[in-house]
Amino acid sequence: MIGKTVRNKAFKPIKMNFFGNKSFGKISHRIVSALVVLVMGQTVFANEESSQVDTDIKEMTLENGLKIIVKPDHRAPVVISQVWYKVGSSYESGGTTGVSHVLEHMMFKGTKKYPTGEFNKIISRNGGEDNAFTSKDYTAYYQKLEKSRLHVSFELEADRMRGLLLPKAEFDKEIMVVMEERRWRTDDKPQSLTYEQFYATAFDNSGYHNPIIGWMDDLKNMTVDDLNVWYQRYYAPNNATVVVVGDVQPEAVFKLAEDYFGSLKPFKIADLKPRVERKQKGGKRIEMKLEAKLPYMIMGYKVPVINTATEKWEPYALDLLSGILDGGDSSRFSKNLVRGSKIATSAGAGYSLDARVQTLFLLDGIPVTGMTTAQLEVALLGELDDIKNNLISDDELNRVKAQVISSAVYEQDSMFYQGMKIGIAETVGIGWKKDRQYVEKIQAVTAEQIQKVAQKYFVPQTLTVATLIPIIKAEGESKKEIKQQLGKVN
Repeated sequence: MIGKTVRNKAFKPIKMNFFGNKSFGKISHRIVSALVVLVMGQTVFANEESSQVDTDIKEMTLENGLKIIVKPDHRAPVVISQVWYKVGSSYESGGTTGVSHVLEHMMFKGTKKYPTGEFNKIISRNGGEDNAFTSKDYTAYYQKLEKSRLHVSFELEADRMRGLLLPKAEFDKEIMVVMEERRWRTDDKPQSLTYEQFYATAFDNSGYHNPIIGWMDDLKNMTVDDLNVWYQRYYAPNNATVVVVGDVQPEAVFKLAEDYFGSLKPFKIADLKPRVERKQKGGKRIEMKLEAKLPYMIMGYKVPVINTATEKWEPYALDLLSGILDGGDSSRFSKNLVRGSKIATSAGAGYSLDARVQTLFLLDGIPVTGMTTAQLEVALLGELDDIKNNLISDDELNRVKAQVISSAVYEQDSMFYQGMKIGIAETVGIGWKKDRQYVEKIQAVTAEQIQKVAQKYFVPQTLTVATLIPIIKAEGESKKEIKQQLGKVN
């Protein structure tokens, strides 16, 4: 499973399939009514809640370098256990793309102690659920269990952290599964394929150039040795963080972690090359002529994130700006482009301030019938120009801030998402303590700062645009393909 959680859930998040390909479709939002009126009261509540949570979170580091972070939540007799490794597709180089995700698949294929298939069966027998996901910046494995069964998760994860077998027969089967996933989720989906080519065009030497699923040719030429090198290089206790959220006591979890993970040997993790994206000095454009029902366009500007920003307030201003453009039915895109001018059937904005390295501020949309992607692009840029030239009102700013505050409160409903926030922050290098300052940082953003980041970063020389142009196959070409398929069957 591949994907990445987008931080700002009160806004309309970018919907992602499991390969990290994004489509900015409409989804529901949980926004408290009258929050604009109650924003100051909600602000106090959010800060008090955050402060209480901070005192509850405990952490320790074992002698072998494994960090354990525990967040008690006693509302149900359940525990979420997550193991986060500091490795994802942005760590990969040419010829090995997709190796992080393929290794994630193979982590379920057995150790000397627990043969292929036993991991899932054991979790199931203990009434639990388990899965894993890979992103550009990390790979994580998790289990949801009744609280007394946490030791089951720890035993299994410790066993495969350094004891994976990687049998070739299993690899040969699994690599075919991954290639089929690529065909199904990317190659056969015009918008996903456009998104993939868009990112490959926007980034030259950054690790974000490559797709999480990997390029097909790299998958075809991948070997078990490639996976073993990757596993030995990154799957070590000193390159991992264990996050536990649920009805537990931190000291008991720390002792359990010492019992199961403490004997694992650390491994020297090679320093990762910076691979800093070169400065873009001119706009980039690509056209994708594919079989598709609807035209589509996606555009993005190079912007900093928490890890890379020299002005520490800028990522939070960009985050709020994405909500102003695309934060529900009252946002500018929805009000002006979908309902107002009716130039778009959908229009979206997205930004992840918790990426590991420099990322993109994204805009996308589908024009209504009779309109073109060029006209939609002009309309999207017009909305950005309005923000550059005119300060947003206090009412609009407070409304978007209220959405963020309500989201910060609602996030606590999900034990899994609480763990996700901690795991992401730790693995990308932000740290969970700094992550807990999110609401405070958002509250401090001013209208002038939002205007400044728009003026500074939304400039033509850092823009990349990808356009999907639908084409219809010629009748003769379709018949030829049918004959070829019949020939394969016969």
